[in-house]
Amino acid sequence: MMKFFHRQVQLWGEDTQTLLQTKKIAVIGSGGLGSSLAFALGASGIGEIHMVDFDEVSLHNIHRQIAFKVGDEGKNKAVLNAKLIEERCPYVKAIAHECNFEEFSKKNIDVDLIIDATDNLPSRAEINEYAKSKNMPWLYGSVEAFHGQVCFIDESSFTDAFKIIKKTPAGIAAPIVMHIASLQANLALRYLAGLSVKKDTLYYLFFNDEGELITQKFGLPKL
Repeated sequence: MMKFFHRQVQLWGEDTQTLLQTKKIAVIGSGGLGSSLAFALGASGIGEIHMVDFDEVSLHNIHRQIAFKVGDEGKNKAVLNAKLIEERCPYVKAIAHECNFEEFSKKNIDVDLIIDATDNLPSRAEINEYAKSKNMPWLYGSVEAFHGQVCFIDESSFTDAFKIIKKTPAGIAAPIVMHIASLQANLALRYLAGLSVKKDTLYYLFFNDEGELITQKFGLPKL
């Protein structure tokens, strides 16, 4: 196993790599962010990854949801991502859940971290409520147009910081999806590996009118 993860072992040693094998995570949503997270985390050596999504692949998903290809239309997204993870890494167990988050939460599966890869505010409110009931942190991420947000939520509350409304999303390009998912994956790996993580800080990234990438940080109120 250590040969497979050679470059990661160089980064943090065999003990930490072995520690990752004991960790379990749930990725809620297996589309744009979710499929990028499956690539980023699926070959990292996390012991168990639960991919959750009720949705099936549509043609317009494929250009920005990197786990899918032409011919996957009509197939469940969570199933395809779980299959991809296990094909890329024999040391990770990937489990697909063909359901929404409410149904997944009723299964009461113990995980160390929940990663949000949904595309709507009400679902994130549900994740927040569930995580609080389990005294467990979770990672928020969202993308739209050329901007995105990431936050490792621990002592703060999503529903206190965001007004939960229905919103029609704007257009989106693939690179920002992969960028935000990469930031989520880095925070997740640091946390699971026992490294320091800045918690309850919202990172907001966007391109201004001159095409400059701007990163802003906002502290969220704690409960």
